[in-house]
Amino acid sequence: MIIVTGAAGFIGSNIVADLEAAGKGPIAVADWFGTGEKWRNLAKRSIAAFIEPEKTLEFLDANRSAIEAIIHMGAISATTERDVDRLATLNIRYSVALWDWCAEAQVPFIYASSAATYGGKESEFFDRDDPASLKALRPLNAYGWSKKAVDDIFANRVAAGAPQPPQWVGLKFFNVFGPNEYHKDDMRSVVVKLFDTVQAGEHLRLFKSYRANIADGDQRRDFVYVKDCTRAVLWFLENPNVSGIFNLGAGTARSFLDIAQVLLARLNKRVDIEFIEMPELIRDRYQYFTEADMTKARSVGMKFEFLTLEKAIEDYLECHLLQEDRYR
Repeated sequence: MIIVTGAAGFIGSNIVADLEAAGKGPIAVADWFGTGEKWRNLAKRSIAAFIEPEKTLEFLDANRSAIEAIIHMGAISATTERDVDRLATLNIRYSVALWDWCAEAQVPFIYASSAATYGGKESEFFDRDDPASLKALRPLNAYGWSKKAVDDIFANRVAAGAPQPPQWVGLKFFNVFGPNEYHKDDMRSVVVKLFDTVQAGEHLRLFKSYRANIADGDQRRDFVYVKDCTRAVLWFLENPNVSGIFNLGAGTARSFLDIAQVLLARLNKRVDIEFIEMPELIRDRYQYFTEADMTKARSVGMKFEFLTLEKAIEDYLECHLLQEDRYR
């Protein structure tokens, strides 16, 4: 049995879909569903067990001999979260408890870190996992700090020779987009936000640039398609000798204007693009560039190519956003 936490969420539900497609499982999912539409992310899946997150350890103990791996995507993922006690409980303590269980039971453990751990850096996104390199990072928000804290704890334990899972993998996700992100409200990707704006017949609005050498809309991010991320997760499962913290991005920075233009071309729409003022509150710490260095993942054998932005948006549109049922 494979356990997926945060399984009804964006990345987690896509992982469940890929596990099912690959014939892996049975799959047990841990998540809260709430009163919204999040349940739709798993509506097409065959699930062996539904676990209340606060009872995860109880479930693991009761099914110890059957557990093949834990894929831990469960977390508060909003970068705007202000309740640091909640972040400490759900992002840090929950992750450490699962690591401890996997170390004791000798079960592989794959978990979600984040590119937010890099803070305001705009270059040298190197996924080093030695304690000194991790300690030097300076996240910009409490969410990024919570993810860094987990990376720090695990790296320090490994360096000290403390008990660890037989395989452990932390994934620093960059700007992920794709199906099943619809419940994330303002935390949805710019791809789906712009798509919905185009379909509503409204003008597209992108932030102006406040740097002389960067044009309006040419701020760049590493936008990575969720199906490439889940493919990478399965690759790590199939390569149990590989451990460490790894970047997970497309490895190529693209602009917000690129996304708008690709969408408009694919949809054969003519919509004005307006460049608006960036809120003063975020101007001084706004990142103009992120790009995952994928050398480390490639060096351990992850050789498959990720989709280009154009191909990824095409798949997102044709297989999901333009369908009556958007869900994967």
